[in-house]
Amino acid sequence: MIKHIGLLIFFVVLISNANAREDRFESIIAQNQKDPTTALAQLKRIYAKAIDDNDELLEGKCLQQMGKICYTQGHFSQSLEFFLKADKIFGNANQPLLLAANLNDAGVLYYYMKQKDKAMNSYRKAIDLYKRLNNLTGQVTVLGNIGQLYEKRQLYDSAFYYQKLALKITENLNNKSEAAKIHENFGSIYEDLERYDSAYVHFKQSLDLYQKDRNKLGSIEVINNLGDILRKTGRYKESIVQTETALKLAEKMGNIYQLSSCCRDLGKAYELLNNMDSAYHYVKLGYKYTIDLYSVDGARQAAFLQVLYDINKKSDEIIRLKNDRKVNRIIAFSSAIVVILLVVLGFVIFSRQRLKLKDQQMLAKQKAIEHDMTSLELKNLQLEEQNLKQLLEVKSRELSTHTLNLIKHNQFLENLRSTLQAMVKEDKRDQKKQMSQILTEINQSFNHESNWKEFTAAFEQVHHQFLESLKKYSQELTSADMRLIALLKMNLDSGDIATLLGISTDSLRVSRYRLRKKLNLAQGNNLSAFIQAL
Repeated sequence: MIKHIGLLIFFVVLISNANAREDRFESIIAQNQKDPTTALAQLKRIYAKAIDDNDELLEGKCLQQMGKICYTQGHFSQSLEFFLKADKIFGNANQPLLLAANLNDAGVLYYYMKQKDKAMNSYRKAIDLYKRLNNLTGQVTVLGNIGQLYEKRQLYDSAFYYQKLALKITENLNNKSEAAKIHENFGSIYEDLERYDSAYVHFKQSLDLYQKDRNKLGSIEVINNLGDILRKTGRYKESIVQTETALKLAEKMGNIYQLSSCCRDLGKAYELLNNMDSAYHYVKLGYKYTIDLYSVDGARQAAFLQVLYDINKKSDEIIRLKNDRKVNRIIAFSSAIVVILLVVLGFVIFSRQRLKLKDQQMLAKQKAIEHDMTSLELKNLQLEEQNLKQLLEVKSRELSTHTLNLIKHNQFLENLRSTLQAMVKEDKRDQKKQMSQILTEINQSFNHESNWKEFTAAFEQVHHQFLESLKKYSQELTSADMRLIALLKMNLDSGDIATLLGISTDSLRVSRYRLRKKLNLAQGNNLSAFIQAL
């Protein structure tokens, strides 16, 4: 009876300790954003204890949280290592919910590492698991992340599709912060598309939800976004009101990063209002906050790296101890084999020495042959390169000659047309009909399609695939647009271009303006410089 009571007490204590560890683990997760260094140090201790207790599930949770802390601090390679270890543990332990969350976090990490294909692969695996488990909250998070990924790829139709899916699911949830995040994502997409009215509506909805959920950090970010929208639409005073609201909230939270961002935005708004004193004040204040941020971050990073070093050192020690145990088992077995191997080795060494001499001789011959082949290939490559350069020079001369001939031809026709127009105006009845016919033929000879086909062929040989690659900037380019772009690429002056196209300089300016709109060039960007840079 006493024995059974003792066992019962032991299990009660064991369960209590496990629950205590879980509660402590949850509190550390909440502390992550406030003090990542302290959170990482505490996770390190729990992780070491989990390894000693052979608690693989808790070990995997620690690895996942340490991975999240590391990527928020910019240590991507270390974060990836933690996520991959956690992925293996959750997979082996058959924990699909934990595995899905870890895959989503790994996707976010790949996103920040600019590895978009790997990010998408992780998101796809995570969403499949969440759908299988019917976990709506997880689905919303992953769908929002996928939408952001498509937004950064400028695939806005797909971005809208996934954000709408996420928003539809949030209607069945009572999670205001998740819904606010999706509306914030919508606002970001509309802002990229310069549809500022729609962006403003979604940012406002996001702010209302964040405020209802008492999410102060989310509220600050969205208020800043509203200020940006108002500034971009010329409503500078309203923009300043919003940004100052965000500034006050950031001051209450003591969030230096948001303080710096707000000051920069206020500086821009006051500069646009031509209030240079206020603009200078906020730019200077923003600079001060940025310096403070770097100072604080520097101290935190030093402490963070020390903890990270201790974790890696502890992991290395654990691995070393495990390896030592394996080595001790192997040594006993290996010792018996070593004696046999030494005898065999002596015989093998003697035999291999003779073979080695033959191999060295063959290797020397082979290296000599390879050296000769390499030299010959190098010479062939040099000859090919010289031939290609000569061919390009010939093609460039042909293109220049062809263009010059076109200019002379069109200039001749232009002069002739002007003369004939003057003659027609003299209104001599016996000449007017003939002159009009000649003018019609001259007009038809401008931009003759065969000449342009020859010009285009010569241009493509010099600037390979240039015109074709332009289509990724706009699908609305006409053949006339392509001709204008080709002439701008050759750096011709406006007079020659107008002559070649058979239009006036005023018409050329209109054509350039329309081309800028089709290529989506921002105000102030030089069209010729843009084309020359392609």
